[in-house]
Amino acid sequence: MNSVVKIKIILSAAAMMMAISTTYVASAETPKNTAETYQLLNLFGDVFERVRAEYVEEPTDEKLIEAAITGMLTALDPHSSFLNSKTFRDMQVNTRGEFGGLGIQVTMEAGYIKVISPIDETPAYRAGVEAGDFITHLDGKPVQGLTLSQAVDRMRGKVGTDIKVTVRRKNVSEPFDVTITRAVIKITSVRSRTVGKVGYVRITSFNEQTDVGLRKAIAKFDEKLGDNMIGLVLDLRNNPGGLLDQAVKVSDAFLDKGEIVSTRSRKTEDTKRYNAVKGDLTGGMPIVILINGGSASASEIVAGALQDHRRGIVLGTRSFGKGSVQTIMPLSGHGAMRLTTARYYTPSGKSIQAKGIEPDILVEPAKVEKLATDSRTREADLRGALENPGQNTQPKKKTNATKPGGEANKPSSSELNDEKMPDDYQLSRAVDLLSGLSLYSEAVTKRAD
Repeated sequence: MNSVVKIKIILSAAAMMMAISTTYVASAETPKNTAETYQLLNLFGDVFERVRAEYVEEPTDEKLIEAAITGMLTALDPHSSFLNSKTFRDMQVNTRGEFGGLGIQVTMEAGYIKVISPIDETPAYRAGVEAGDFITHLDGKPVQGLTLSQAVDRMRGKVGTDIKVTVRRKNVSEPFDVTITRAVIKITSVRSRTVGKVGYVRITSFNEQTDVGLRKAIAKFDEKLGDNMIGLVLDLRNNPGGLLDQAVKVSDAFLDKGEIVSTRSRKTEDTKRYNAVKGDLTGGMPIVILINGGSASASEIVAGALQDHRRGIVLGTRSFGKGSVQTIMPLSGHGAMRLTTARYYTPSGKSIQAKGIEPDILVEPAKVEKLATDSRTREADLRGALENPGQNTQPKKKTNATKPGGEANKPSSSELNDEKMPDDYQLSRAVDLLSGLSLYSEAVTKRAD
């Protein structure tokens, strides 16, 4: 029996199995035209045989079948895809927090590679690639016509080698080239530091290390600041997402009860709800969550949960809007497929999909430039001015030194003890907001006493 006949028999058998399967599902749901399904599978078999026999260059059966599967999945939505054995292994490495490449999280849109976000301290980040950028060419070759997996494979390569990417950016009239040197990407999922009396936690992605990293960071804040800590900034900007269970654990770290997120698929009985358990690691301390257009998926789950429960103030710009759930389904001996199986919903029942999270306080990224101060005469400079009875000597003139970001030194009540105010307008606003809440809380407590 020749190979063409074998293929025909296999496809015919597959068609019969599909017809039986479809009939079974139809009995529970909507009737299906099984005869039409059988005809379409026969059509696939005919096309497969024709290509295999007459294409200008002889293709392999594996290449044709993988291409057919890839086309079927990518036609559904931007996030469903086929992962061959190599791609599947790479994906498993990615979720563990170390892989090789440029350091960008991407999707496909209108045939181009769209940057969801660059990963902190990676070659793409240092080269100036931004969330929302479209990559149109790789080493001078157009990306149109490539699948997402193919495009990612081209961006990866030997560590230390360069790749030229052509970028089209919003509000920039002409595309421009950026040369990026490939490197081993080691993701530190959680970074933290203190800014005065505020704890700052930056979560770059949700991988297997995230929950543990967050708990360590909060423990360090407790050790360093103790009762002097006035609030926490949770920075989810340019966080492309990651593992659902980690997003749930991070949200749960700040909630005592209630729903965190629900996933709803085509069948109502498959709806899943994830709830918080008692135990807020910060004891109810004020939280500001920073988001932007590069905050997607798992980071939107966290922001949405804390926002709906009024547990934190969301500050920044609208998030990316990826509200769909992908399930990785291993295919024995042939990698896996990533299939969109459900949508995310926040505790209030809102879908994130294509809408994103709207911040409570809209703060666009900006650079603040301090204006030159005037040299007006003040009361203390006048001849014979009355002395202040509360002090024995004339007050010393203060130096109005400027800190990074254009902000003047602040009085001791809000002085930043171990970190200068960051050169980051959105973060500065978050720190100021927490300082204001702390001062207000102190004032209310004093009035009550």
